Amino acid sequence: MPTHIPRRRASQDESEIDLTPMLDVVFIMLIFFIVTASFVKEAGIHVARPQPQVEEAGKRNILLTVTAGNEIWLGERRIDARSVRATIERLRAANPEAAVLIRAHEDSDTEVFAGIADQSREAGVYDVSITTFAD
Repeated sequence: MPTHIPRRRASQDESEIDLTPMLDVVFIMLIFFIVTASFVKEAGIHVARPQPQVEEAGKRNILLTVTAGNEIWLGERRIDARSVRATIERLRAANPEAAVLIRAHEDSDTEVFAGIADQSREAGVYDVSITTFAD
C-alpha cells in the first residue's frame, strides 16, 4: 500500500531573504571607515598677518599687481616675471625703506605671487605684504 507523503509548500515568508544582518554589517563597515579615515591636511602658504599701522609720510612702497591672467604690473607698466627681482632691487636702491605690496587677483595662481615674494626676499626686501582683490 502506497503511502502518500504530503509535500509541504514553501510559504511566502520562508522564501524571502532577511537583509537585516547584511545591513548591520554595511553600517558597521561604514562607521569603521569613517572613524579610521585619515583626513588629509591641504598644504598652503603661511602668511603672517601684521597688525595695522599708520604709514609713515615719506615711505613709498613697491606695489605689484597680479591680474587674473597671471600678468604682473608695476603701476601702469607690465613687467616680466623674470625681471621682478631686478625691478625690486632698482626701486629699493632709490628708496631703502620701501616694502613690497603684492596685490593679487582672487583668480590668479598662487605660484605667481609666491614667486614674487621669493624674488623680493632674494632682492633683500623681507617686508612683503599680500592682499587680494576681485573684479
